[in-house]
Amino acid sequence: MLKTMVLGCIAAAALIGAAKADPVDLSAYADKNGFIDVQELTCGQLANTYQEDANALTTWYSGWYNGLAHKHFLDLKKGKEAEHEVIVYCKDHPDEKIIHAIGVVFKDMRAEMGIKMK
Repeated sequence: MLKTMVLGCIAAAALIGAAKADPVDLSAYADKNGFIDVQELTCGQLANTYQEDANALTTWYSGWYNGLAHKHFLDLKKGKEAEHEVIVYCKDHPDEKIIHAIGVVFKDMRAEMGIKMK
């Protein structure tokens, strides 16, 4: 009986420790002027923010990358797929920068579509 209680307490403690912390508002990462350095945000920060903030952030990144590529069109379906894949990648790699995760996901998506980069 004592052994069962001890094992139960250990299991409960492990579950409590594994529980996800409450989401953090994206504004917590802003500087005193309200700006967020998007090149410094980590996957862990993205994965630990509210879904609305994660959506806004990944939409911003998408626009940034499309602007760099001089693309002025939105493929909503591919954008949502990419956002999902970035968040999945980030949950598995919390210490990596989001911009790195996006690069990995975009590279994989291009490879799946047979797109070769110069």
